[in-house]
Amino acid sequence: MSTIPPIDLARQYTTIRDAIETAVLEVMASGQYVGGGMVTAFENEFASYVGSAAGVSCNSGTDALFLALRALAIGSGDEVIVPSFTFVATAEMVSAVGATPIFVDIDPATFTIDPDQLVVAITDRTRAIIPVHLFGHPADMDRILEIAQTYHLKVIEDCAQATGAMWNDRPVGSLGDIGCFSFFPTKNLGAFGDGGMATTNNPEWAQQMRVIKEHGSPQRYHHTEIGINSRLDALQAAILRVKLPWLDRWNTARREVAARYTAMLDSIAGLVLPQEAASARTVWNQYTIRVNVEDSKTLPATQDGSMRDRLRQRLLDRDVISMVYYPRSLHQQPVYASPDRPPLPKSERAAREVLSLPLFPELTEAEQERIVNALKDSLVGL
Repeated sequence: MSTIPPIDLARQYTTIRDAIETAVLEVMASGQYVGGGMVTAFENEFASYVGSAAGVSCNSGTDALFLALRALAIGSGDEVIVPSFTFVATAEMVSAVGATPIFVDIDPATFTIDPDQLVVAITDRTRAIIPVHLFGHPADMDRILEIAQTYHLKVIEDCAQATGAMWNDRPVGSLGDIGCFSFFPTKNLGAFGDGGMATTNNPEWAQQMRVIKEHGSPQRYHHTEIGINSRLDALQAAILRVKLPWLDRWNTARREVAARYTAMLDSIAGLVLPQEAASARTVWNQYTIRVNVEDSKTLPATQDGSMRDRLRQRLLDRDVISMVYYPRSLHQQPVYASPDRPPLPKSERAAREVLSLPLFPELTEAEQERIVNALKDSLVGL
């Protein structure tokens, strides 16, 4: 029996192989491999899809965060509020510009930043909030934007896992001041390598990001500030242009896969299923359950992730590969850990319990049944 992977990019490729190969060959024949019309066209098309005036392409979603922070002149002495339960890049880029990331807890139902905890964390040094639309679920942007307006803060949306998601029928990346996207291959809109984009309605910030990503140079050999080299290759832009018209149907397929999981897993004791807020249209970059050992009447309590990890190994023994995003919250990472840092119990518990099941648009119903049956079998006697 074949192994079911967490994502199968080869299946997606087979559906668009001819268009991808044609686009790549056209770029190769053009001789324009960095910048040029292909990149500009993708920037415009993606910005239009998101509903923003400008798109600034770059090397990665991480760089998009860096460019956004720099464009907003955030640096030494400033504080930026971020959720602790997310990938390190969100906080890492705050540190990279010389500012201090302030970690706050999450809403356990959606894994996104808790607006109530956000308010408590604001000080006279706070300059910005970075809500992360984690696992494809938008953060509560109504509350976040209201708080930002009240306290005169900037909002940088981390949309790395949520391309195509919406909050109150508005696309993520168009709600805050700047949206930051990743085109890493496993994302909903993935390149064949690294890539990223920052979106904004502010032309000055867009221009500032373009200057920074080109070595701080508004024109060749004229450098006005310290910048970086962060460009999206024309080959990746061509591939992403082919994929972009498919994104909505792929996201619809992800929603269908998620709905089937929820229906099949609803009655299994010891598991907590992901939820979707009423205002959200989630695009399910991951379908993340909780092995809820602390509340379960059938599973013994544990203070670490050992129960979840044993379940993951049992699934692997049954040819199902699951993933853990993330086994340690950022405030507990060695680079950020401090004895003076207060605990964030909801983030810490999520790190102990989360398990992401295989999810990609081409996952079949038969494969899902295999996964669910393997999950049921693996929970027995755990």
